[in-house]
Amino acid sequence: MHYVIIGNSAAAVGAVEGIRRVDKHNPITLISDEPYHTYSRPLISYLLAGKVTEEKMLYRGQDFYEKNNVTTLLGQKAIAIDTDSKAVKLENNKVIIYDKLLIATGGTPFIPPMDGLEKKNVFTFIKMADVKAISDVVVAGNKAVIIGAGLIGLKAAEGLASLGVDVTIVELANRVLSAILDEEGADIVQKNLEKRGIKFELNTSVKAITGGEEAQGVTLSNGKALPADLVVVAVGVRPNTEVVESSKITVNRGIVIDEKCQTSIENVYAAGDVAEGYDLIFAQNRVLPILPNAYCQGETAGLNMAGSESIFSGGFAMNSIGFYGLPMITAGIVKPEGDGYEVLVKMVPEQNLYKKIILKDNIVVGFIYLNEVDRAGIITGLIREKTNVSDFKQELLKDSFGYIDLPQKLRRSKLLKGDSASCQ
Repeated sequence: MHYVIIGNSAAAVGAVEGIRRVDKHNPITLISDEPYHTYSRPLISYLLAGKVTEEKMLYRGQDFYEKNNVTTLLGQKAIAIDTDSKAVKLENNKVIIYDKLLIATGGTPFIPPMDGLEKKNVFTFIKMADVKAISDVVVAGNKAVIIGAGLIGLKAAEGLASLGVDVTIVELANRVLSAILDEEGADIVQKNLEKRGIKFELNTSVKAITGGEEAQGVTLSNGKALPADLVVVAVGVRPNTEVVESSKITVNRGIVIDEKCQTSIENVYAAGDVAEGYDLIFAQNRVLPILPNAYCQGETAGLNMAGSESIFSGGFAMNSIGFYGLPMITAGIVKPEGDGYEVLVKMVPEQNLYKKIILKDNIVVGFIYLNEVDRAGIITGLIREKTNVSDFKQELLKDSFGYIDLPQKLRRSKLLKGDSASCQ
């Protein structure tokens, strides 16, 4: 039995650990186009700012591959999969034969069409190589334009601003973090960033990157021109399905997987940001690009690849992040549209405190917690378990809300089994 994994982030690590829980001996080959040991990508903005070292970014210890009997092909890109011959072709013309295969290629930056993308000092911001490239050219006093006010764009802005860079963010939507915040929450986050000198151009987009060989500025669709020594394109990320384009593997937005994380082809699995797995809130397959979900899908795939029976019951969109000391956790539906929703809100503007819980049929389907996130884990558990909260929903926004506020029967069941987010 030969296991092959394409990818080297959370889903791949989950798969290695899942396989080794069942099969201690058969070889695993891991292929990655990045030359680095597995690292935590959410930390790249801290690497840019000099707040962490490369060693501190490691997702697993330096001995991870050795102790798990993993042969690594790092810095080698997989370009095609032949499921008939069970072969993975690499860019250097090597061919790797597999018995069981996991595709964990993650996401790739979405680059909208605009003039000037070919110029020097135009970057993306999702990998360590992006940070290294930016670090090679950036100096204090530079002007940077970041295209996109999502999670990636705001973390890039935070990292650059900490280096003394003058940062302006351009965003097509009417607010920052439009995918995970409503207008009220976004306003709090934006003002917190503006206090640190970060500027915003909302409701507009970049038409062109201007300059000679190097970027010198941008022109916006609203007619403004902004100077820029560097431009970071952070519009979004989409599933990196390139390796399966010529294969028989079914792809929708991402690679379609079942509850065992198997694709449409037997013995081929997918996990993480490249995969479309089950969304508990929307009750359908969706891409769920969050690290805990990636690990759990990878672990589920690994267990099944090694012959165990494991089910990934599903996940939902959830983000835990902070900017300049303002923590936030958001999950599920945060801006409901249509009938049947009930919205609970608590807001204390002078404390940057905002809580919003969205219910449908007395089931929690989403929430926003800004600057007071201690009880978010309990709310997340209620979403996952689809708990009817009708008997205690008036307690949900209390500062002291906890297990004591749950009905006795529900409280007892949670305390007996714990409330940790299990992968299965």
